[in-house]
Amino acid sequence: MAHTVIAGGGIGGLATALSLARQGHSSTVLERSDTFAEIGAGIQLGPNAFHALDRLGVGQSVRERAVFIGELRFMDGTTGEKVAAMELTGAYRERFGNPYAVVHRGDLYQPLLTACQELDSVELVTGAAVEGYEQDAEGVTVPTADGRTFRGAALIGADGIRSAVRATMLGDGEPRVSGHTIYRSVIPIEKVPQELRWNTVTLWAGPKWHFVHYIIGGGKYLNLAVTRDDGATVPVAGRETAHAHVLAQFPGIGTTARRLLELGEGWREWVLCDRDPVRAWTDGRVVLVGDAAHPMLQYAAQGACQALEDAVVLGDLLDGMGPDDVVQRLEKFNAVRRERAGRAQLIARYMGSELYHPAGERAKARNALLAGLTQAEMYDKVSWLHGDRDFTDSGLGRTR
Repeated sequence: MAHTVIAGGGIGGLATALSLARQGHSSTVLERSDTFAEIGAGIQLGPNAFHALDRLGVGQSVRERAVFIGELRFMDGTTGEKVAAMELTGAYRERFGNPYAVVHRGDLYQPLLTACQELDSVELVTGAAVEGYEQDAEGVTVPTADGRTFRGAALIGADGIRSAVRATMLGDGEPRVSGHTIYRSVIPIEKVPQELRWNTVTLWAGPKWHFVHYIIGGGKYLNLAVTRDDGATVPVAGRETAHAHVLAQFPGIGTTARRLLELGEGWREWVLCDRDPVRAWTDGRVVLVGDAAHPMLQYAAQGACQALEDAVVLGDLLDGMGPDDVVQRLEKFNAVRRERAGRAQLIARYMGSELYHPAGERAKARNALLAGLTQAEMYDKVSWLHGDRDFTDSGLGRTR
């Protein structure tokens, strides 16, 4: 058994702690906040996420909190036309082995946290902002901002897009600002007219904007997320925004989509950021996972899914690890995960620029292309993401 330090107590960090525990390793999870909690609103979980959650032992707990979606629906946001829909029941579940669902982020996070709290092999430490690391032949020393130090055979950086572990490892500066601003609101379902309570993830695509909504919280809330390609250059995270300001950003939105948008309240805004894929996530006994390794835009709905995949693959590759083979195991993890996660990063960018935001003739061509796809063809296009149960592109991982 080896002891590992994990920087970051978010979804990726807790999932990694669970995965290591299932292989007999202990860990200390360092969370910069004063509590272990997940902020944010809705999140989408593909079949690959449920396969990972099942491997981590929390799949059923998440299913009990999830809303299972009937279809992914693509709408023209200006005309109101239904362009295409991918059905997520019958043939989809049969092909990919699991459902597609949406949850509040807390409904994914809490089962992970509860499972960690029940394990003696997982130590959860709050108020511990990791500042970097130093390593030697035997292990890694991790200092925190409050003057404490922690020691382990390895350090796993799960500390997000502005990772201090990544800064020490790669020194590649601030994340890339996408130029897209997203406005989010969560409202009680009672405020939504009955005829608009669709059991779908619905996306309305317009010129340089798109609007996504779906029900979360076991049917209690509607999650609204509307994005504008506005050329924003300065990162913003969770800033309160006036209702009138949000509506003013989308003057050409169609009637039904506007009805839903007008329901929003307590709006907050973010300027979206990501990073370019990189080849190396390791430095000796240190490795990056999740957003610290491969932060991606939300458009492929795979950020959390890829972090969960990381956790499972890393746990598998550290099975039977001794103190002398840490470096080799971490390098293997890097090798088997980087192509798949990097591809997800790039496809998310592509979807935002080429699929969701075109105008004029490009939008018409997109609509015609999507409308012409059969259900089987749609499944073929997402199978590399949704249907993967190995979580690697190299075939070196293991499936159970």
